[in-house]
Amino acid sequence: QVQLVESGGGLVQAGGSLRLSCTASVRIFRLIKMAWYRQAPGKQRELVAAITNGGRTHYSAVVSGRFTISSDFRKNMMYLQMNSLEHEKTGVYYCNVEDDWGQGTQVTVSS
Repeated sequence: QVQLVESGGGLVQAGGSLRLSCTASVRIFRLIKMAWYRQAPGKQRELVAAITNGGRTHYSAVVSGRFTISSDFRKNMMYLQMNSLEHEKTGVYYCNVEDDWGQGTQVTVSS
């Protein structure tokens, strides 16, 4: 089981930026894929972006070009740089590895 801890959420105005971090309890180079999910109020959790240990990335269509996912093997951390944030991006952002989830970090974008 992988322990995951997210940080970096908060309140930001529309058009602003935030950088989320996810710290893993294991050496992440061993993890085939890590991902960020978002759960908006009253909605199902949905994939935002994913990254493989080979560096390949995938983004959902609604964030492509505005969000950047990255990882740091030395620090065992994954990041999500979010730019040009819109109110619709409000939600709890979760770090995911296979069946393991972090506790989530709240992102609120004021319109």
